[in-house]
Amino acid sequence: MTSSTPLCAGRVVAVTGAGRGLGRAHALAFAAEGAKVVVNDLGVGLDGSGAGGGPAQRVVEEIRAAGGEAVAHGGDIATGDGAASLVAAALDSFGRLDTLVNNAGFLRDRMLVNLDEDDWDAVMRVHLKGHFLPLKHAAAHWRAEAKAGRVPEARVINTSSGAGLLGSVGQGNYSAAKAGIVGLTLVAAAEMGRYGVQVNAIAPAARTRMTEDTFAETMAAPGAGGFDAMAPENVSPLVVWLGSAASAGVSGRVFEAEAGRITVMEGWRPGPTADKGARWTPAEAGETATRLLAAAETPQPVYGAR
Repeated sequence: MTSSTPLCAGRVVAVTGAGRGLGRAHALAFAAEGAKVVVNDLGVGLDGSGAGGGPAQRVVEEIRAAGGEAVAHGGDIATGDGAASLVAAALDSFGRLDTLVNNAGFLRDRMLVNLDEDDWDAVMRVHLKGHFLPLKHAAAHWRAEAKAGRVPEARVINTSSGAGLLGSVGQGNYSAAKAGIVGLTLVAAAEMGRYGVQVNAIAPAARTRMTEDTFAETMAAPGAGGFDAMAPENVSPLVVWLGSAASAGVSGRVFEAEAGRITVMEGWRPGPTADKGARWTPAEAGETATRLLAAAETPQPVYGAR
């Protein structure tokens, strides 16, 4: 039996990169569950070039047309000022901040030997730094609230990727950034739990500007009447639940979300091991490693491996 009370009634949610794709779907889904939403988007192109506030404002208008409350935020969340102003926008507009969804990103795909330093830096900046800075400023606010005796039920949902968990050919910069987001998630969950903050990550698969060309066949929409497995809206229900008070006790976890499937991802953990109790010779180390590898599980293939 489900409650008639919206899952996020009274909560204020900030979603980065919410002008299109997954971010838009998340913002609309939160609003449908009663949240007030800060819709962040720079309105840049797929490679991060250009800027315009149109996409964020259009999502705000969609939410308002459906009877919800939302404001647009056009700041660059990969800068300290932009990230701080995202938190300020929530506090100034709605008086609080309960949930942060870090989603903003873009692609500059190249094979490693062709990957320019600028393309590496740009992807690291928007994905990894663009997660760290909003998280830092939101966490500072929630810590201050907790120290003032107002312990929040705060939530952060970060966006990793299967590319970050397994690697993806032609996406060395993106894969490294998305793997870094998992590490950041684990540290933030451990550090911020005492202040009432839960931090989790998702690795979504959906049709967006970032995937519809790269994985065109997989991401294609179905024929009339078929279940659109790759619709970004399929990912949002999990994000909304993680961003609600109903997810109490869930922190430091990574979920894959795709179509109608939700998977709890289990990361690095000790496998077969050997302990000599003394230093190995190189030959002994090689023999032992070979024996351990034979007993270990075969790793999943890298995305796009030939």
